[in-house]
Amino acid sequence: MKTLLILRHAKSSWDHPRLSDHDRPLNGRGNRDAPRMGRLLVDRDLVPERIVSSTAVRARSTAELAAAEFDREVEIETTRRLYLASPDSYVEVVETMGETAERLMVVGHNPGISALVMGLTGEVEFMPTAALAVVDLDIGDWADLGSAERGRLIAFWRPKALPRD
Repeated sequence: MKTLLILRHAKSSWDHPRLSDHDRPLNGRGNRDAPRMGRLLVDRDLVPERIVSSTAVRARSTAELAAAEFDREVEIETTRRLYLASPDSYVEVVETMGETAERLMVVGHNPGISALVMGLTGEVEFMPTAALAVVDLDIGDWADLGSAERGRLIAFWRPKALPRD
């Protein structure tokens, strides 16, 4: 059994129109929500063993701010393959993770993130910024993700639905 945590990047800033989309930073709300999601993972005993994030500044910052709340060090890997990726690209990246991590988190972008949740679980959940889906999968190795039976959506959180800190 593997657990995939699917986190959409937190709210980004549009204050710098000359920045490329890839280089947009988080805004104030994003800087507040990303750590909240990290604390939620600690509170729910769902801290991942590994994180794979898009290289986009807003996704990488989300991963870093969430991980800073964890009760242990968690490696964050980045790949350009998750920047505005399709669900198939997410699956391909996750399949390279081997069998070492029981719980893995991916951090990326819509529409691919929402489509990934639907493809893995059959559940339709729109993923607003900083939303987190938790999917249990009946596989022993991440390499089997693409051929796995449907997973089960065991939790879904939006930052707006969480209690205020």
